[in-house]
Amino acid sequence: MYEHMVLFRFASEPSKDQLNTLYAMARQFPKHIPGIVDVAIGRDTTGRNQGFQVGLTVRFVDRAALDAYGPHPKHQELVQYSLEMGRTDIIVVDFPIES
Repeated sequence: MYEHMVLFRFASEPSKDQLNTLYAMARQFPKHIPGIVDVAIGRDTTGRNQGFQVGLTVRFVDRAALDAYGPHPKHQELVQYSLEMGRTDIIVVDFPIES
């Protein structure tokens, strides 16, 4: 399995409606993108976020599923929406999960 982690930073505070839309888009991934095992998304509550307001994790069955995810139209819709929300930066970390 592979874990895909993303942290989002926005220029200004996203509205509740914007966040709800972003969350709903991500939570629909398993219905549309093959090879996804699990999705989690939410707002940071620790205050240790260094300006990154939202975290996303997507777990895939294998590396091939992760590779297919990037160009998938549903993923690209979320990327575009995050830019429209004022996304200024992201951090992405992908790693294999040892069983």
